[in-house]
Amino acid sequence: MKIAFTSEGTTQESQLDPRFGRTKYFHIYDDGNKSWEIVDNKQNFQAAQGAGIQAASIVANKKCQAVVTGHCGPKAFRTLAVAGIAIYLCETGTVIEALEKFQQNALRKIDNADVEGHW
Repeated sequence: MKIAFTSEGTTQESQLDPRFGRTKYFHIYDDGNKSWEIVDNKQNFQAAQGAGIQAASIVANKKCQAVVTGHCGPKAFRTLAVAGIAIYLCETGTVIEALEKFQQNALRKIDNADVEGHW
């Protein structure tokens, strides 16, 4: 399974980014081979609109089955849902701490957007 984490930095000790579409980076963890891939989300960080949809497309193209983020807006939520990607909320901590919480089933899976767009 591949899991995408929103992050403010490029190491697993970086803080989670509470935003999905406008996160600075995605840390993608592959639990099959225990490897990490860092994906720059620079093109969406300052987008006027469509950041959530584009970010969801990046995650889908990387074949992720889950996303861990602080919040998810309606457009990103719909795009992720259509791709069959589960969304889990984790507002604080580092990427590695969020992975540990995910592995312990300690994160809340959402079935709808939890914030309005452009927040």
